[in-house]
Amino acid sequence: MIWWCKARAVPAVAAALAGTFALGLLVGDGELPVPALRGQAGHFLVAHVVTLLPAVVLLHGLGRGDLRTELVAGRFLRGLDVALALTVAAAGAVLGALAFAAGQGELSLVLGRNTAGYLGLALLLHPLLGHRPAAAAIAVTPLLCSAAGWHPDGRPQPWAWPLHPADSRYALAAVALTTLAGTTCALLRRHPATELRILA
Repeated sequence: MIWWCKARAVPAVAAALAGTFALGLLVGDGELPVPALRGQAGHFLVAHVVTLLPAVVLLHGLGRGDLRTELVAGRFLRGLDVALALTVAAAGAVLGALAFAAGQGELSLVLGRNTAGYLGLALLLHPLLGHRPAAAAIAVTPLLCSAAGWHPDGRPQPWAWPLHPADSRYALAAVALTTLAGTTCALLRRHPATELRILA
C-alpha cells in the first residue's frame, strides 16, 4: 500500500486539491480573456481552469506505475486508482460545501463540481488514451468550452458544463454521467499499453 501511495503521488494529489480551492477562492470571480469562436463570449473564470489541476496530477501518478508489475500485483490496483479519484472528487465536493456554508459564495460549489467532473474525465480517458494524451485532452476542455460553448445570448451551452453556474442541473448531470462512465471504463477496460506489454 505504501508503494502504491508513492507511485500514485497521493500527497501531490491532495496538495493539488487544496491548492485548487485556495487559488480558486483567492482569485474569486477573476476572468480570463478568451475569445469566443461561436456565439457571444461569456464569463470565463480562472476557477474554470484551476479545477483541472487535481485530475492532471492524478493522471501523472497513474502514469508512474510499472504496468508489468501491476499486472501480477495481489491487490486490485485499478480499484484502488478509482477509489483514489472518487475520494478526491468527494473531498472536493465536501470542501466546496464547507466553503459555501462559510460564506464563500456559489463559486465554491462550482470548484467542487468541476473538480469532480475533470476527475471523472481522467478516469474515462486514461484507459483509452494513456496518461499524457488524457492530461492534454483534459487541459483543452475548458478552453474548448470557453471558445465554443456559449449561446448567442451569452449563456453557456448545455454541453459546456464547466461554465455553468452552481445551480445548473445540466452541469450536475454531466458530471455525474462522466464520473459513472469513467469509473466503469477504468474498472473494466485494460490500458492499451498494458496489452502491448502482454503481447511483448
